[in-house]
Amino acid sequence: MSQPQKSDGMNYAPQGKPSPVVQPGDFVFAAAHLDHGHIYGQCNGLLEAGGELRWVYDPDASKVEAFRTRYPQVRVARSLDEILADSAVRLVTAAAVPCDRGPLGIRVMEAGRDYFTDKTPFTSLEQLDAAKAAVARTGRKYMVYFSERLHVEAAMYATDLVAAGTIGRVIQVIGLGPHRLGKAGRPAWFFERAKYGGILTDIGSHQFEQFLTYTGATDATVTQAAVGNFANPDKPEFEDFGEASLLGDNGSSNYIRVDWFTPAGLSTWGDGRTVILGTKGYLELRKYVDVARDRTGDHVYLVDDAGEHHFHVAGKVGFRFFGQLILDCLNRTEKAMTQAHAFKAAELCLRAQLAARRIA
Repeated sequence: MSQPQKSDGMNYAPQGKPSPVVQPGDFVFAAAHLDHGHIYGQCNGLLEAGGELRWVYDPDASKVEAFRTRYPQVRVARSLDEILADSAVRLVTAAAVPCDRGPLGIRVMEAGRDYFTDKTPFTSLEQLDAAKAAVARTGRKYMVYFSERLHVEAAMYATDLVAAGTIGRVIQVIGLGPHRLGKAGRPAWFFERAKYGGILTDIGSHQFEQFLTYTGATDATVTQAAVGNFANPDKPEFEDFGEASLLGDNGSSNYIRVDWFTPAGLSTWGDGRTVILGTKGYLELRKYVDVARDRTGDHVYLVDDAGEHHFHVAGKVGFRFFGQLILDCLNRTEKAMTQAHAFKAAELCLRAQLAARRIA
């Protein structure tokens, strides 16, 4: 497994071992609206699972050319309509400006295709409601690239440990999602509140999805939330700090902190960590680096009654979500992620953002 662009979270696109679940040509997909670099991770995962990337569309020719450098086999579409006119296309994956992701997904689903968007999937509850209605109307999937679990081997390994009961019943998850800002390289929309949705809606969405997964909660209440702009007064609509707490419907609790304060001295784009407390032990995930010890990621620490354990799982777990998603699209199943789960994670980040008090 390789982890390119480790210093740059905006263009971080993990690559794994090819693990095709279909024959060549059985699952054709297209990429559209390349506004965030996560589109490369989305495409890598689908390609490694045996998907065929046939089309790309973006109104910006320079983005398309950069994309074709990475994926020279792809055809350039003149419009999204040209992609949707190809009856072989089963799924469209996209990383549009966040405020455009919901409407784009509805357009794709109404054309009879499944949709796989970068997180965050919505910037308002109204968009979420519209997408729910479109899913019910069309029977299509609205799936979300929650990469900080789905494209991180430590996080997927923890998913299995928790499911196996290794640490008992999970009673709390602490999620820390620091990111490097790279301010000069960010597009204008990144700093416009109406377009990116707020820090808890944006990068916070990863954390709420992990809380639901690890605890098994199907709903939660926001008990506190706060956002602030501590160090970017020239970008008054930007939030560089956010925190929130949740109480799950099964009694589990969650605290998250997300921020844009990764120092220049860190070897990667963010020291993402997750602590999962259970009744029989606890886990700590050091996803991208083990600070001052090991510059590789995917470290899992487990403490239970038998002792203290360290698992370095890079290259050992893989990224099964993408193959499961392809098979779900073909078989109309929900093994990769249920639609209810994806929508609930989206709802929680939106509700936390709405509830947040401003502290700076």
